[in-house]
Amino acid sequence: MSTHATSARQARADDTPRPIALRTRGRSHGPITRLVSPGDVGRLIKPFVFLDYFDADPADAPAFGYHPHSGIATLTLILSGEAFYKETTEREGVIAAGGVEWMRASSGVWHTGGMSGTARTKGFQLWVAMPPELELAEPDSQYLGASDFHFAGPARVVAGEYEGAKSIVRTPAGMTYLDVRLKAGERWVYQPPKNHDVAWIALHQGTVRTPAAVFAGEAAVFAEGNAAIEFEAVTDTGFVLGSAVKHPHDLVTGYYSVHTSADALRQGELNIATIGRRLHNQGVLQPAAQVRKPAPASQS
Repeated sequence: MSTHATSARQARADDTPRPIALRTRGRSHGPITRLVSPGDVGRLIKPFVFLDYFDADPADAPAFGYHPHSGIATLTLILSGEAFYKETTEREGVIAAGGVEWMRASSGVWHTGGMSGTARTKGFQLWVAMPPELELAEPDSQYLGASDFHFAGPARVVAGEYEGAKSIVRTPAGMTYLDVRLKAGERWVYQPPKNHDVAWIALHQGTVRTPAAVFAGEAAVFAEGNAAIEFEAVTDTGFVLGSAVKHPHDLVTGYYSVHTSADALRQGELNIATIGRRLHNQGVLQPAAQVRKPAPASQS
């Protein structure tokens, strides 16, 4: 048993376990599974409004051309393999296993990326809704390696802070995002920070009881509240966990954008259209890329 394991008595934080309110396997499109969208589960767990899990061989992985975002930040966690990125902030590079991309699009960014190298690439991409003071701010991005993060027990603190371990990712206050690994038989209790009333997990490996079993490929949303959440790994298990103060604003969605109001959405989409025209004039985009709109974020 690992040093992070606890006894049943220590693990029991409350006689009434915090129940699972919803679980989903999302919708798969080839190697990508969409577990959360702003128009469904994202409304329950905002500011976490979108979550994709990807698992692909780079040789067969889909190509992601330049596309825009505004009003949100994307947080991409590479569990294995590596991925490349390039954005209109003139940043580009490769993220290795364990690395993280934090791209706060805010007022508007176009970017591209995809799987890189030869090893199979697995990971999660999360969208985080920004508060009004940040949704139209200047974009901000960070690209960090595995060694840039600290652990609190079995949990690597990707964003926010937990039990004295603090991430250097520049996320808004009031959210925590953890990369958790448990050995078979290991128990762990997550006590959300004060006022974190939304919490969820998404498994990429194994089976965990909490106390109902959650399996690899599933996302589970816990009932709102601040009660502790207990975990017991049935097998070696890996999952991401998010908790936060619930985003108090509406989710006003557009194409690759989520804002808090219709006015903010209009401004964000105006900004990304302006960037799109510049990219076209530079020969980066084909003309259709400016006018062809994908499904809105609430439906994609």
